[in-house]
Amino acid sequence: MKSQFLKRFEDEIQALERELKRELPKEIQRARELGDLRENAEYQAAKERQRLVEARLGLLKKRASEISLMNLAKLPRDRAGFGSTVHLRETEGSTLVYQLVMAEDADPGRGWISTASPIGRALMGKEVGDEVTVPTPNGVREFEVVKLTTIHDE
Repeated sequence: MKSQFLKRFEDEIQALERELKRELPKEIQRARELGDLRENAEYQAAKERQRLVEARLGLLKKRASEISLMNLAKLPRDRAGFGSTVHLRETEGSTLVYQLVMAEDADPGRGWISTASPIGRALMGKEVGDEVTVPTPNGVREFEVVKLTTIHDE
């Protein structure tokens, strides 16, 4: 699991570095050739994109460093924790699958929820067979943990 997180960050880092070193300099040069930089929207947009890419690269490199330094031995092997994939059955029978990730990586549409979110906090430390009650803005939700894969099971 750790390698899956690192691979995702490394892939994005490579793509952003390629954009920063190859594509953006060409865009900036093309925009410079258009003339007055004070009124050049293409130049301003390219420079803004360059600043955004540099900021994102810094964040990704920091996050990748934190993950690589993480002490996996401290993460539980039989209970939900960071990196775990948890299969839940709601009381009405539907099944949900969530992966517990850092807040910055949360993407509920992909099933990635933060360990700091209400559901994420409720799942921390749970085992297969445990029942979980989560207060949400739309009311209380109840789940049963039916399957668990931890970061150690990768």
